Amino acid sequence: MTSVPQFAYVTLVTNADYAMGATALANSLRRTGTDAAIVILHTGGVDAATLAPLDALGCRLVEVEHLPLSDAFNERHARGNLHSEAPFTKGRKPAFHSPLDNFCKLRLWQLVEYERCVFIDADAIALKNVDKLFAYPEFSAAPNVYESLVDFRRMNSGVFVARPSQETFRKMLAVLDQPDIFWRRTDQTFLETFFPDWHGLPVYFNMLQYVWFTMPALWDWESISILHYQYEKPWEKDHPKAARLQPLIDLWHCFHIGGHVPEIASLANPDEAA
Repeated sequence: MTSVPQFAYVTLVTNADYAMGATALANSLRRTGTDAAIVILHTGGVDAATLAPLDALGCRLVEVEHLPLSDAFNERHARGNLHSEAPFTKGRKPAFHSPLDNFCKLRLWQLVEYERCVFIDADAIALKNVDKLFAYPEFSAAPNVYESLVDFRRMNSGVFVARPSQETFRKMLAVLDQPDIFWRRTDQTFLETFFPDWHGLPVYFNMLQYVWFTMPALWDWESISILHYQYEKPWEKDHPKAARLQPLIDLWHCFHIGGHVPEIASLANPDEAA
């Protein structure tokens, strides 16, 4: 693809942990040869030293504020209250995960200097060039598949295609914060509701790591474009599923340090690694 400054990959960094994740993501995107911008939305809680590796990679750093949401909304979606009302039963969210931060993703629609944006969560890496995503319509996202075929009916907001628009952003705020409303999976539930006719991307544009051990027949290294480390993060020390996910964790570290990355086609498949 030729130089297209009107296109941008966007991610969100809200603390030092996700800054590490974003560094691996940015390294992975650079390796694909993309000419698109890489934009890091970051909240005020991330200091300059933490962001320095991303700046060195040529990423554009854009500081954003949390959305202007009511106190009641923020209380309902605070970590303790949300996890109590809608607990995660399939995996463990790390201590540094703050659900309210997720809504900052919506700031992407304010990046009107770009014609089209592809959002990628900071806990993901790109294994091949995915510039073709910029040709997909708003709103495009992959299904939330990590346990069974039933998951195909739900959306995962870890990767999505959007067209920035101040008008869309205004409409989002009007829908987002209403009396007693509860977004069970924060931005993901909201976006699925706001865009009810969302366009389904192939699952390989957002391959969730649990597929490695729950649905090994679906895992195909040659097809995977973006690998998403949902739930436990690859930089955590000895997380509960580390042993089962070790090959994927090792791959993430290769991207994080910017060193040698093995040929994807040479990597073992789940059945072989077991």
